[in-house]
Amino acid sequence: MAKNNDIKTASVLAFERKLANSDAVMLAGTWQGEEWLPVRIQEKAVRGTISNRLKNALVSDAAKLDAEIQKANLQRVDVASLPADADTLKMRFSLRVLGNLATPSVCNDRTYQTALQEVIEGYIAEQGFSELALRYATNLANGRFLWRNRVGAGHLRVRVQGSKLWEFDAHDYSLRHFDQRDSHLVELADEIAKGLTGDTFVMLNVEAFAFLGNGQEVFPSQELVLDSNSDKSKVLYQVNGTAALHSQKIGNALRTIDTWHPHAEDLGAIAVEPYGSVTSRGIACRQPKEKMDFYTLLDNWVTKGIKPDTEQQHFVMAVLIRGGVFGEKSE
Repeated sequence: MAKNNDIKTASVLAFERKLANSDAVMLAGTWQGEEWLPVRIQEKAVRGTISNRLKNALVSDAAKLDAEIQKANLQRVDVASLPADADTLKMRFSLRVLGNLATPSVCNDRTYQTALQEVIEGYIAEQGFSELALRYATNLANGRFLWRNRVGAGHLRVRVQGSKLWEFDAHDYSLRHFDQRDSHLVELADEIAKGLTGDTFVMLNVEAFAFLGNGQEVFPSQELVLDSNSDKSKVLYQVNGTAALHSQKIGNALRTIDTWHPHAEDLGAIAVEPYGSVTSRGIACRQPKEKMDFYTLLDNWVTKGIKPDTEQQHFVMAVLIRGGVFGEKSE
């Protein structure tokens, strides 16, 4: 697209997410069994020890330190575990893949919308969604969405039901790269790509099985406790009495496909975010000063006709698939 100085970024611009997943509910059973029961949230009250860093005045005085650590650290928390006779966690959720990426849900500038539509349609014609779809498919196959429940599992199996049934051994698929190209994975990626292009309606039902051991603890999403008067220090998420993971947490795992950022060698794949934020490390991998953030790449592409390299084109489109509000900021 040629440079056009008359194109200004729209002040109101938003895209709806194109990977619309549900919450993931957690069930318990046995690896070879067919009966699955909901994992229940239970409350536990414990008397913990004082283990946090203490002020120097306490640490330097042995008598004061002894007196401090004798205090009870009382906690009331939610916990979730498999029953004593169950060794396997089953997690299930649905995923709807939407098309029509070239049309934003909201845009208040017709000229900008036309230029943006040309950019997106040009990408689809030139690149297609095969690369992005393969990465989303890999994150289904490797069970990344299990999060902490994936760690240390003896066996991991993922079933994806779409136009046909696909089964994967999650241990066969890497969490750091997206190089696998086996036939099952390619078929699933093709189905996701068809949904993104709007060629057909795509609904995937995903089930994951993690062999953990009898009575082992499992890890639903933790709720943000906004009430300062709450008598619990940890509240776990549940849907109709069944332990669950937030849809946002599942979505974050599915879009963890960005290996095109400057710190990829160290961090591997990170979730697609405009500034490449990794909150667990306290860093933004895509700094505007390095011209690697989403807004710089998009503005240069749409308003100046400066096309990014192929990898960064994938990143820009992945952010649009993620959805969000991307309008020009007011000074």
